[in-house]
Amino acid sequence: MWFTNKDGFKQINTLAQKQIPFLFVISYDKKKLFIQKLDALDEDIFYKLNDWRNYTAEHCSQTFTFSKSPIDFSTYQQALENVLEEMRSGNTYLLNLTFKTPIQSSLNLKEMFIFAKAKFKLYFKDEFICFSPEPFIEITHNTLATYPMKGTIDANIPEAKEKILNNEKEMAEHVMIVDLMRNDLGIVASNVNVEHFRYVEKIQAGNKELLQVSSKITATLPPSWKENLGDILENLLPAGSISGTPKRSTLGIINRIENYDRGFYTGVFGVFDGDALRSGVMIRFIEKENGALVYKSGGGITIDSNLNDEYHELIDKIYLPL
Repeated sequence: MWFTNKDGFKQINTLAQKQIPFLFVISYDKKKLFIQKLDALDEDIFYKLNDWRNYTAEHCSQTFTFSKSPIDFSTYQQALENVLEEMRSGNTYLLNLTFKTPIQSSLNLKEMFIFAKAKFKLYFKDEFICFSPEPFIEITHNTLATYPMKGTIDANIPEAKEKILNNEKEMAEHVMIVDLMRNDLGIVASNVNVEHFRYVEKIQAGNKELLQVSSKITATLPPSWKENLGDILENLLPAGSISGTPKRSTLGIINRIENYDRGFYTGVFGVFDGDALRSGVMIRFIEKENGALVYKSGGGITIDSNLNDEYHELIDKIYLPL
């Protein structure tokens, strides 16, 4: 069922308080929410959150085509320069700059979803899919955990792990996101703690392997957290890793500089099973627009960002992890 902002978060409070399992999908701007009980979930919605799923996985043995038509370099250069000018003025220190890219494939959205390998996946009514490596929040008992991801490098580069961990720009970007998420968690919980700082995981990006840098941050929720689950989500969104810092001013800059509506891209989806919650950030995102497919992708920008590196990272993130 569809909800607007306040009504949607109130519905989440109501269902969680009653310990009724449900799925939620929330747009980047928090203006659109889809919330539905799991026992009545529409047949054209499929999800995976680690080992929570409602479909049978398959292996893609067929050959397929996949091509992309990225934004031209000069357009990206102008957008990046606009971001850097805002940074030189002190209006933002970290901003997630994204674009949409037309793609073509012989696979349809459902086939892409079924075959894709990712920790967090959503197929939504033949309208969009995501296959995301990034969790948003998890809640088990009274422990709230988040895992911000910032920093990506081609795993096949010699000494790739050492290079990504020792890169000053990547370090600065990651520290800012960890600090932002610590502050966000402190709004809704206590005993905020960075349990694991900058660990590296390998992910498959089409025919390329990437190393992704993450951190784990935990906090303690009050025993009554189920009564306020919607409020917790509303206070934490949009996710810091796909917006930036300081969050309020950065969101305004994103709205001015990006030339499209993100929609559900960089929003979140998740499942409350009656006792615990898992959720993912909706990145690695493909959507239907007027019958054609667009892929939405981007990356974090800091004052030390390199134009060529950022442009190629944007393009590298346009892939099918089959």
